[in-house]
Amino acid sequence: MVDFGSEVRSALKAQGKSLRGAAKELHYDVAYLSRVLNGKQAPSAELTLAINEYLGLSLSVEDSGTHDDETDAWELVRRVQASDVGNATLERLEHVFDDLAMAYPKARPEDLLKQVRKHSAYVGKLLDGRNTLSEHRRLLVVGGWLSLLGATVHIDLMQDDAATARLETASTLAREAGHREIEAWCYETEAWRVLTDGDYVHAVELSRAAQEIAPAGSSVVIQSTAQEGRASARLGNGKDTYSAIERVQSLSAALGVPDRPEHHYRYDPGKALSYTATTLAWLGDSAAEPYAREVIKRLTPSDDVSQWPRRVASANIDLALVLLKEDRLDEACDSTQKALLSGRVVPSNHWRALEVVKAIESRQLPESADLREAYQGLKTIE
Repeated sequence: MVDFGSEVRSALKAQGKSLRGAAKELHYDVAYLSRVLNGKQAPSAELTLAINEYLGLSLSVEDSGTHDDETDAWELVRRVQASDVGNATLERLEHVFDDLAMAYPKARPEDLLKQVRKHSAYVGKLLDGRNTLSEHRRLLVVGGWLSLLGATVHIDLMQDDAATARLETASTLAREAGHREIEAWCYETEAWRVLTDGDYVHAVELSRAAQEIAPAGSSVVIQSTAQEGRASARLGNGKDTYSAIERVQSLSAALGVPDRPEHHYRYDPGKALSYTATTLAWLGDSAAEPYAREVIKRLTPSDDVSQWPRRVASANIDLALVLLKEDRLDEACDSTQKALLSGRVVPSNHWRALEVVKAIESRQLPESADLREAYQGLKTIE
């Protein structure tokens, strides 16, 4: 049996990392992590996976010595099936992925990541067992979707190494399963990551690569077209930007409203509205204002900003950019303040908020200090 604590402590020391730093990076309580490494508490399956990703280890989930009530219950269902996997277990995993993709717009990234880790580990365990060809492919597909969602959350948290590993896993599983939609989403997700890093030319290339392999009429065709438009807007290429906006609106209208519109991997006209607001705002087109206001009107559940979905926070940032361009400074400051205080601006979008804060500071407005303070507070949210 591997000594979990010794292995982790040795790896931390070899890589020059501290226990406190590891706890912060992995979003675990340092006291809990200390108890685990000192053998006073068994590591969970989630923690085992997180540490493997963080330190490049290969500690076994089985070696963790813990039991998860939910997955234990699933295991019992699985054992009474004719095969090692069973349709009931596969359907449950597929439903779990859909639920997590639905939770993405509002859930804390750290909480969502724990669920992704747990269910990805279970898929890995099932892949090691006996299953039919059909069951094997379904496991590859659900594992691919979970890895893709995990990569997206890692990007939100600015955890590049883990995001890369998850994307490569999702892409590999997609190719093994012959699932071009997941493979196309991998390109689209990478396009978003490089766009947030400022590599707009590469973002256009990746977005077009996604469109080339995506199934016709799928949500990923629309989303990758949207990413192309966003990147074109950042490049100041008006012709390509407006072309992408028109294609997104046309494609999303033809797709109609899905039964689960908040699903991260299902496009709908509402997402097209948000996309248009952002893209026009980045292009400096004042036509972004009515789109941003419509998003805010449709999706704001209450006056409590902490209850906002992420799209409302983003729409307020878009609106602030347009208002600044038109010298409507008080309104711009108000929209920015609401977005910052909502807690719904994930780390991968901090740069967008910072652009607005810097623009307001450049005007030497009295609200500048408060907005800078709010932005700094946003960065410290764990």
